Amino acid sequence: MHDLEPYFQWRDQYIASEDKQSPFYGREYSEFYFSNKVYNYYIHPQWDEFGSATLYLKVLFADYDQGYAIIEMIGEWNDCLYNDVMYLKREVIDHMVDKGIYKFILLCDNVLIFHGSDDCYYEEWYDDIKDDDGWICLVNTLPHVEEELEDIRLQYYVNFGERFNEVNWRPHTPQTLFRVVEALMKEEVLRLPG
Repeated sequence: MHDLEPYFQWRDQYIASEDKQSPFYGREYSEFYFSNKVYNYYIHPQWDEFGSATLYLKVLFADYDQGYAIIEMIGEWNDCLYNDVMYLKREVIDHMVDKGIYKFILLCDNVLIFHGSDDCYYEEWYDDIKDDDGWICLVNTLPHVEEELEDIRLQYYVNFGERFNEVNWRPHTPQTLFRVVEALMKEEVLRLPG
């Protein structure tokens, strides 16, 4: 897992640690010192810690004019034991909502497992953004992760599923990814080229 870096091809457009509105503004990173772990596995030091013991993230892009953020996730999302969604909501999302972000794309290619608890924080997150036509979308969830999300009925607050699992986002700009996900949210047919 230590070889899995956050996606870096958009760094010429956005770096969270250099964004004064970001919850990670001013954070410094090591390229050589590995300190964060998911259980016994060290992860790359470029991932951001936000209070969870097993889940990390990287804000890859934020557009305050358009009101959206793209966040890549890695690890085990465990609301049951560690209340990860509480940390995510309080330490990252609340800050971003206060800065005008109300549409969230969470890239879940590297979320290895999900353990749900209840939907209270997801409902609160949804309530915080719904008046601005906001939404939360999980892209590329693994099948067993999706099953657990459905088991605790997160589909009432968070968008995920087959149409969002076929998005090959890496070769494209963040703006293109946002347009495609927004179109999918509206159930329009708009596919990434290639």
